Amino acid sequence: MAHSFRRGPGSLAKDIEVVANDVWPLVIYANTTFFRGYLLTQSENLLVFTSSCLTQLLQPPSAAFVRIRERAHLTRETRFSEWGMQNKIKAQLNSNFNWNTAVFMVIFHLGTLVALFMWSWKWVVISLLINWVGGSLGIGIGFHRLLTHRGFQTPKPVEYFLTFCGLIALQGGAINWVVTHRIHHAFTEREGDPHSPRDGRWWAHMGWILSGTSQQHSDIVMRRYAPDMMKDPVHIWMNRLYFMPLVVLGIGLFAVAGWQGLFWGVFLRVTLGLHATWLVNSATHLWGKRRFETTDDSTNSWWVALLTFGEGWHNNHHAFPRAAKHGLKWYEVDINWYGITVLKFLGLARHINLVSREQIAQSHEYRLRKAA
Repeated sequence: MAHSFRRGPGSLAKDIEVVANDVWPLVIYANTTFFRGYLLTQSENLLVFTSSCLTQLLQPPSAAFVRIRERAHLTRETRFSEWGMQNKIKAQLNSNFNWNTAVFMVIFHLGTLVALFMWSWKWVVISLLINWVGGSLGIGIGFHRLLTHRGFQTPKPVEYFLTFCGLIALQGGAINWVVTHRIHHAFTEREGDPHSPRDGRWWAHMGWILSGTSQQHSDIVMRRYAPDMMKDPVHIWMNRLYFMPLVVLGIGLFAVAGWQGLFWGVFLRVTLGLHATWLVNSATHLWGKRRFETTDDSTNSWWVALLTFGEGWHNNHHAFPRAAKHGLKWYEVDINWYGITVLKFLGLARHINLVSREQIAQSHEYRLRKAA
């Protein structure tokens, strides 16, 4: 006889209760076992890590650590030399490319090309005159022979005026310019030289401006190489606002002569002036004649001297860095020196450093030690 199996309404609930009572303790046990094992594993890993750290600390310092510690005790000059070399290496690897400078260089070179399509002999003359103010009075006489090497002395108002003239050449602030050039003399043709042709001709001419530190030095370097100027609040103020004189000049030229005045008096003039100055860094360390046996590659170049108002007599300058007169022979045209003689005639230049005949004679007999 067949029997049909029929469950009452409470049977399902009872079955669920029985299963829950049997399975739940197993779930709790499994989870407890898992987390206990996980915690033990992590504790063991932590102990191993701590032991490894203690072992490393108790071991003698590695060779790399010893080199770092020894480097911290290097002399100041060596540290500055290494920092300069590191900046050049970074620059050559394009790891520190100065995009702002590069963009401005592109704009100014394009502006120079535009100026050539607005040719005017009148603006050729005007641009040459403005270039003499910025390149000779400002850079050659002011930034270089007065501020960098202190080849002569002037009253402070005259010094500030010459500095202002140099700012319209757009070669950076006077303090930055001075620091760069003093570093160049301290490490000429060695590690740390900002623009030596031994690191490449392109680098010496323009590459150093586009890469590395360029002329943007740290406060420590500025105070190390230009302590005299870093104590002068007027020079600090002018150094921060170095671009303003050119902005004012550009606005004035545009108001008076329109686009032609702007492109000739600013873009073309500044661009050609920059390349003329850079030729001193590159060409006069590559080609030319050497009168003095200095410990660097400096040469005298008549054509660079003409472009830079006398700065091309570079071998003479490296032989006697503090001399206010670079053209030592009658045929060595030195317009910057002529400007200094005018200042002397007006009573505005004094304590002028010159090279004596005895010094020149001695330099032919003995190898010159490079003066910093």
